[in-house]
Amino acid sequence: MKPILCLLAVALLTAAPLSAQPGPIPAMSAEQVASLLDGGNRLEKRIDGDLNGDGDIDTVFVGRGEDQRSLMVWLAYRGEVDFGHQPVGTLQLDPYPLGDVDLSIRKGVLLIEDLTGGTTATQSTYRYRYDPKAERMRLIGLDAQRYSRTNSHGTVKLSWNLLTGDRIVERGEVNDSGQGDQAINYAPAKREKKPSKPLYMETTPNPDALLESL
Repeated sequence: MKPILCLLAVALLTAAPLSAQPGPIPAMSAEQVASLLDGGNRLEKRIDGDLNGDGDIDTVFVGRGEDQRSLMVWLAYRGEVDFGHQPVGTLQLDPYPLGDVDLSIRKGVLLIEDLTGGTTATQSTYRYRYDPKAERMRLIGLDAQRYSRTNSHGTVKLSWNLLTGDRIVERGEVNDSGQGDQAINYAPAKREKKPSKPLYMETTPNPDALLESL
């Protein structure tokens, strides 16, 4: 959604007199979320929770169409004369997943788990935390694994903590020796430092591209 349309949606859909909401701001209604989906898109998944510790309820949802799939984060706010929800992050997801996305909020951290691909699949886990200075969702962790769903080839795993710069890479090959019960034999993990400037939801690296670069 274009920024102008987002701002208009905030003004028309979520703003209300401050005096009308003495308690916590509730989650966005189903009608409000539906009105923000692009034409023809369906709601794949939503979750409501507190992302910034203010006690108000924020809303995260994924809209899915034939060839696009977008996640949006709307944070509750209180102004001097109104309250409502405002967009603070958008993530473009792979449009052809192997199942619905999994969303959870744990101690203010938004976790997004997604499985994409085909016979060769990529399992990705994104972790975001709200950055009050930037007023955006900051990427703080990214895990990705590419593997064969039929055990026809090896696997590669990446775990990256963007706050510390710690990155762990693991590689495994199919166990065709006939010895042991494990399907994959892993080599010792490679640990390295990969510091990064702050990355936000809109500038999240593509998990497949990261795995290709290893």
